[in-house]
Amino acid sequence: MADNRTRLYLMTPPLAEAADFAVSLEAALAAGDVACVLVTLAARDEGTAKKIVKALLPVTEPRGVALLIDSAGLVARSGADGAHLRLSGETLDKTLSEAIESLKPDRIVGAGGLRAKHDAMIAGEYDVDYVSFGEPAPDGYLPPMEQVLARVSWWSDIFNVPCVAYAPTLADVKTLAEAGADFVSLRDAVWDDPRGPAVAVKEAQANAFVPRAPAKG
Repeated sequence: MADNRTRLYLMTPPLAEAADFAVSLEAALAAGDVACVLVTLAARDEGTAKKIVKALLPVTEPRGVALLIDSAGLVARSGADGAHLRLSGETLDKTLSEAIESLKPDRIVGAGGLRAKHDAMIAGEYDVDYVSFGEPAPDGYLPPMEQVLARVSWWSDIFNVPCVAYAPTLADVKTLAEAGADFVSLRDAVWDDPRGPAVAVKEAQANAFVPRAPAKG
């Protein structure tokens, strides 16, 4: 067995502007091994996206952290590193094919909101950089942790595309890492922690360290 640390992936709360949030983000990134930050845009317009990305890139870029937004159409114009797409069975193929054609190979494309194993397998057949399980739906719904753990274990045993799993709590990070998640995403557990985001990320980082077999070839 080799010691391979599951890396962290931070999701922001919905942002309409990012000047104040940049301070919290900098503290969080300094506290652990964060691979990626997904910005949730509160408004779906180019001007907002540009302002937010411009405010946060000076925080993420020096640390080699990818900055994603949740709108493929605004990635290139905002200067973000890529997009995280919420996908459904009805529009999955069209949404993914259009995003990959416009963004790859220069930018990242991640696939989330995957309700069924079949959807995840279809997404994995595209040139996506990761698939994501368990993230909050726009209405706040979270799938049961037992379901997320089952999906992560199934995926990590069979597929080579990296897997992101959402942790509602800091304690869930360890469970998801042990199940085989390559990355664990966090949102409320970091930004709502009364101790501050740096302490939360430091604890998540400790929980992410589990003995795991070497990555599949």
